[in-house]
Parts: sequence; structure tokens; C-alpha cells
Amino acid sequence: MTSTLVTGIGELVTNDATAGDGSALGIVRDAAFAVEGGRVAWVGPASDAPACDQVLDVEGRAVVPGFVDSHTHLVFAGERSAEFVARMAGEPYTGGGIATTVAATRAASDDELRLQASRRLAEMRASGTTTIEAKSGYGLSVADETRILRISREFTDETTFLGAHVVPAEYAHDRAAYVDLVCGPMLAECAPLARWVDVFCDRGAFDEEESRRVLQAGMDAGLMTRVHGNQLEPGPGVRIAVERGAASVDHCNHLSDADVDALAEGSTVATLLPGADFSTRAPYPDARRLIDAGVTVALATDCNPGSSYVTSMPLCLALAVREMHMTPAEALLAATLGGAQALRRDDIGTLQVGASADFAVLDAPSYVHLAYRPGAPIVATTWRAGARIAP
Repeated sequence: MTSTLVTGIGELVTNDATAGDGSALGIVRDAAFAVEGGRVAWVGPASDAPACDQVLDVEGRAVVPGFVDSHTHLVFAGERSAEFVARMAGEPYTGGGIATTVAATRAASDDELRLQASRRLAEMRASGTTTIEAKSGYGLSVADETRILRISREFTDETTFLGAHVVPAEYAHDRAAYVDLVCGPMLAECAPLARWVDVFCDRGAFDEEESRRVLQAGMDAGLMTRVHGNQLEPGPGVRIAVERGAASVDHCNHLSDADVDALAEGSTVATLLPGADFSTRAPYPDARRLIDAGVTVALATDCNPGSSYVTSMPLCLALAVREMHMTPAEALLAATLGGAQALRRDDIGTLQVGASADFAVLDAPSYVHLAYRPGAPIVATTWRAGARIAP
């Protein structure tokens, strides 16, 4: 088995609080790490590095764990730039444009969906992302939800059944029948292709009773739970997520004190999506309030054609620092280890011994440049399981 020494690292972020400077980021300076079998085999000062079969010298650059984008809608067709223009002119975001994407996705061929998804994934990888979650939700029929998940599985193991995204037009006058479809035939076809079940519990989507039913059906089918919640207004999303032991509740723009307390006391991660707030001119969630309460926070792109056509985790990190009152260290931790926790994974989001060798080499001396230089092509190369995946 070939071993590789990654060395010449000016600043290495390990996300191991027992390493290096003892901070949450576990920063080791003048560092190196060894990779064997796709996993980290050793971490420490470069002067103590073991001999390896080959050497990758990053020439003083900073290295961080690969970004974990735990909320994307990777597979869809079409675009909604006209909707974006309207929002920038002052029209509110309601989520109603999802129907436009559903129509385009249903009309697209598998090859077209696959090609567009691969292009988005290439952008994500070039920005340092090594793990993504991908949801369905733009088919809203048994056949189309199934094929979205089938195609998503070609790109990631972290696939999520989101048949309960919105009620499609053909069921507008019979919501109960659509919920029956989601919890019955649609779930039966999609569950073998998914790891997670999700529901959009918010205004204009699904109410508390409907959301509980969808999540329970998914759990009964062996899926773990996630929730879109509290994006457009205060509501039961966070409470339902915590009660159901969901790995993550995503958006979290409108939280009560009781919501924050419930998140702090439970194991559900609050996944914040600043790209969506930027793209819809919505109020940003108060990350400072969550972190100070002891809530685990993740950052993700919410890549989708309507409310967040964003593939860059560094942009989301910079927005979190500027608009959500996170420190650069907190934002990086949320974009890596936080995302891993939102997926219930302990093998990614960190560069400790035994973890997958997923990392990004920054064309900068410090991770701080991710927020300090927003919009700059700061990621030089991206590596997953010790293999270079971008550029």
C-alpha cells in the first residue's frame, strides 16, 4: 500500500482540539501528515514526519479539512434568474418558484440531469468541497423522485428523499392525497436509494401534522431524519426535528428562545444556509445566539436554482463571518466538522489519524483568508481519500 507524506504545510487545521495549539481547530504549524489507504495515518510537526513512499510538498500553504456541504439540491434542470431579478427589485421570496424547476426537471432527460449535476459538483470540488449531501424534491412524482435519487447516488452516498418539498400543481386541491403518495408508493420506491428523509416544514409547504407523518413514514422505512424548518417564519420545524432526533434542522432563520433551548439540549445540528439568505435578501440567522447557547452549528450552500444557486463553501463561510457574527474559526469549523456532524459522520471534516484524507490546499498562509478574501479563488487543490479531485 503506497503511503504519501503531505508536507511543507505552513498552517494545518486538524479540527482535533487535542492537537497543535489546543484550540478547537487544532492548528499545527510547520506541519505534515501521512496518508495511507486513503486515510490519515500520522499528523504532526514536519520535522518529526515518518518516511513515506512519495511526498507532496505544498510549499508553505495552509491546509484545511475538506468542506462538508450537508445541504444541496444537486440534481435539477433549468434556472430561475428571472425570479432572482424580481427579488432584487423587492418581490418577496415565497418558495412558489419551485414549480418552475419541477416542470423543467420532469422534462429533462437523465443524461441532461447527469451532465448539469456533474458540472455543479466540479464547481464544488474546485472550491474545496469533498463531501456533499444531495436531496430529491424537484420531481414530486414517483418516477421523477426515484430517478433524481438514482442519479444523485452516482455522485454521493449521502442522498435524501425530499418528496415533501412542496405540493405539486396536480395535487393542489387534494393535499392529503399527495401526502399519502409521499408516505406510500413514492417512499417505497425511493427509500432504497436514500439514507435520509426530509420535509419542508414551513409556510407554503407542509404543516406540523403532515411533517410528522412524512418523517415517521421515512423512519419506519429505515431512513434517518432531516428537516427544512423555520426559514420563512416561526413554526414547529425545530421542535419536530429535535423530538424526532433529526440529525439536522436547516435554515433556522426564525427561532424562539424555546427553539434555541431545545437545540442546545438535544443532538440536532442547526445547519445555516447563508447563500439562501444572501440570494433572497432574507434576514440572516443569528449564529452568535446559537453558538453562545451551546448549539452545534453547520454551514452549507443549499445549492438550488431558486433561492441559492451557490456552489462555493468559501463564500458561505465569508457570509457567515460578515453577516452572522461568527468568527473565522467558528465558520471554518461549521463548514467542516459541523457538516460532518449534520450527516452523523465521524470520518470526515477532520484531519485526525484514522479520518478520510479529505483536504483542501489553500493558496494562502492561513485559513483566515477564506473569510478575509471573499470571492478569491483561494483553494489551490482539493483531495478526497488522498486522491486529487480538483482542479
